[in-house]
Order: sequence, then C-alpha cells, then structure tokens
Amino acid sequence: MKSFYQDCLKRLKRTEGDGWKMITIDGVVGVGKTTLMDIVVNELGYTPFEEPVVNNPILDRFYYDRERYSFPLQVFFLNERFKHIKNASKLNKAVLDRSIYGDVIFAKMLKDNGEMSEEEFNIYLDLFKNMIEHCEPPALMIYLEISTDEAIRRINKRGRSYEVDTEDAYWERLNKEYREYFEAYDASPVLKINVDQLDFENNPSDREYVITQIKKELDVLNV
Repeated sequence: MKSFYQDCLKRLKRTEGDGWKMITIDGVVGVGKTTLMDIVVNELGYTPFEEPVVNNPILDRFYYDRERYSFPLQVFFLNERFKHIKNASKLNKAVLDRSIYGDVIFAKMLKDNGEMSEEEFNIYLDLFKNMIEHCEPPALMIYLEISTDEAIRRINKRGRSYEVDTEDAYWERLNKEYREYFEAYDASPVLKINVDQLDFENNPSDREYVITQIKKELDVLNV
C-alpha cells in the first residue's frame, strides 16, 4: 500500500531521461538549507532559487495564528515554488532551497493538527496534484537530517522572533513529518546527510565534507 506521500508524488511527470537537471535541498526549519545552497552555488556553479520567505506577506503572522493563516500561506508557498521550479527546469544547473516536491509536508501536518480544515486541505491538495503533474523529478534530492533539539538550538540562535516564539512541539511534529516523507520518497535519488554535528557554514572541514559527498553523488549520477 502506497503512503500518502507516495500517492502525491506518483503524479510526477516521468520521462525516459533522468528528470530535471537540478538539485533540491530539504529539511526542517533551521537545518541550513540556504547556507548549503549558497555553498553549492559557489563551489559547483549552480544557479540558486531561494525559498520565498523574504517579502512574504503572511509568514510572520502565520506563526502567531496558524488556524487563520495556514491555508493562504500554503497556497502562497505552493504558487511561488511552482514558479521557481518552472524557471529552474529551463537551466542545466539549478539548486533549490526547498521545492514543490516537499511542500505538501507542511499542509498535511497542519491538517492533521487541526490547524487547516479538511475543506481547505482538499483544495490545497487538488492544486498540488495539478501542479506536480507538470513537474519532473529532480536529478538529486538532498535531505539534511537533524534532531529536533539541535534544530531548535539553531532556530533560537538565528533569532527570528516568530520562530523563537513557536512552541517546541511544532518543531517536533514537523521533524517527524519530514522523517515520514523521506521514508516514503522514491521519486529520485536522495543524499541524506545528518548535520547534528556539522557546521558547514563556519567550519571549513565540515564544508569540505559535505561538498565532497554531493560531488560523489553527482558523479555517480553523471549529472
């Protein structure tokens, strides 16, 4: 029996090739996705597509009133990520900080927690499935795995007030949902890197370790 996530992703457009020539980076809030994207850009010459959190009119309000803003926020993200991946698909070397493939993680969690209604979730899911039919799998999905405690430590260090004020249970649920998603994800090759003990932003040896793992995977995939 296919999981919920496998059912969502089965609508991905499959071709005789290896999918779109892009890298997508995913993981919970605070895990270092944007930092790793910047490293991939600088080290490997990829074109970046950053997660649309800047100039997002809803994000900060969402954390203080999730029932009110969960649906419009998810539709906003879904639409922006669809725009990004359409533009990225036209390039030979693109890297995305989060992407449409994993957008459904947040919507499902909010619905399961009663912060998005069934009616809203069904509308969102129809949109997601309609959009994903026009997408091919990425060449490589990078999953930055982290413990919830370490993610919270990094969130607090970053200091965005709307994230710091969010209860720890929210991050625990999100991390659990991410683990379930990547246990089910089979749309493309996945490079899983546990970053609990890594600081690739400030530690050159950690940065070299991570970029070496990515290069090895890309060589194997001939990307």
